[in-house]
Amino acid sequence: MLDPLWKMTAAAQAEAVRRANVSAVELIDSHLERIAEVNPQVNAVTQLLAERARAAAAHTDRLRAAGAALGPLAGVPFTVKETTAVEGVPTTFGTPRFRDLVAPADALPVARLRAAGAIPIGHANMPTLVLAGMHTRSELFGDTVNPWDRSRTPGGSSGGDAVAVATGMAALGLGNDSGGSARVPAQFCGVAGLKPSTGRFPADQRVLGPDDPGPASQMLVTEGPMARSVGDLRLAYEVLAGTDPRDPRAVPVPLYGEPLPGPVKVAVVADPGGQGVHPAVRAAVEAAAGALRDAGYDVREVADVPRMAEALDAYGRIAVTEFAPSWPVVRTLLGEGGDRYIAMMMEQTPPASADELMRLMGTWQGVRRSWAEFLHEYPLLLGPTFTEPPVEPGLESRDRAGWDRVGAGLRLCSVTSFVGVPAVAVPTGVSDGLPYGVQIIGRAFREDLCLDAAQAVEDRLGVLTPVDPRR
Repeated sequence: MLDPLWKMTAAAQAEAVRRANVSAVELIDSHLERIAEVNPQVNAVTQLLAERARAAAAHTDRLRAAGAALGPLAGVPFTVKETTAVEGVPTTFGTPRFRDLVAPADALPVARLRAAGAIPIGHANMPTLVLAGMHTRSELFGDTVNPWDRSRTPGGSSGGDAVAVATGMAALGLGNDSGGSARVPAQFCGVAGLKPSTGRFPADQRVLGPDDPGPASQMLVTEGPMARSVGDLRLAYEVLAGTDPRDPRAVPVPLYGEPLPGPVKVAVVADPGGQGVHPAVRAAVEAAAGALRDAGYDVREVADVPRMAEALDAYGRIAVTEFAPSWPVVRTLLGEGGDRYIAMMMEQTPPASADELMRLMGTWQGVRRSWAEFLHEYPLLLGPTFTEPPVEPGLESRDRAGWDRVGAGLRLCSVTSFVGVPAVAVPTGVSDGLPYGVQIIGRAFREDLCLDAAQAVEDRLGVLTPVDPRR
């Protein structure tokens, strides 16, 4: 018996549509059937766009029948995080206050995926306003379940997209990442995720009004696509990259850089910052290191990454300083208990004075320079995405110990977002019924090196999804 269409890779789905082996409508219907089967168990897709998706698929089929050339993602369904606008659909941010905030136009990354032929099939869940914690639970839509183990969080804040991709409800997920929000749920759900360089993907950060946000929101947040395979992640990367006049941060850098001489050097740091790492996570790093050695990479263990503690402190101070003036209003949108995560951060990290902020901005530049020098020596860095197995839902909001534990777990994600360099999260295997993975970090605008290395890991260690949710 042939596998259902939803099990195919995004690349295979698009190829089948272009060759008329299947219709785009058949492809969308296959995913809609999968959503009807599994979404009630995991609660990942929040606003299903069934009729819109069918109409877009029928349009694709008409174009093909007329002999038009179809894009690289023809007919491929994708989910869109509740932070990101889909024309004619509310962008709720998971809060009841915004349930009627209908988007007048697609966000730039949604428009780029559509232009390549992909079809948005639904919005996906996230923590309320992306501020209620790492666990994907929104005031408007409730909890999203990790399909591997209901007692563990799927991660966040792009957890709904990761679950949708992992369970076959969509071939691609469009999240975002400012400190692990795509990479952590990718690891916890067993899929691949990309955090690009700052300036690689265009986006418009004016999400709730006409004014641009401050420097932290401008520089830390990037789009974060997810897929079940590195090859599909590469397709999303090629489509999402480029410039746009609405985003002056986006720069015209080639998708693929010059080949590096000799075997590419990979620094391995299993325990960044020396704060401890779970044995299963260390084993995942070692497995990925072995795969890269087998692929011909020059893999070397190094003592640590540059200036981690300093970078984490500056990240927190700059972000809190920017966010503090709006906090009294924002916390009222988070629902009962939804403010605990940020409240603990505000208690731990007071806003900076003007003089302190100027010093911190200089620290930011200095940390970026130190990392550029490090990555000049080692073009790639292999390390953990999260230094523990998937934790229980809401740990980060429970108490100070849980908050500290989660912050320590995602420390390498936080630092690399602060530095602005690219990283690919890639699965490495399953242990005790839970997926594990690593991230491969590269020089600025060398996503191609990260993807190549992640492909080498995947080729040797395999793909973990799609999965059926465990009851």
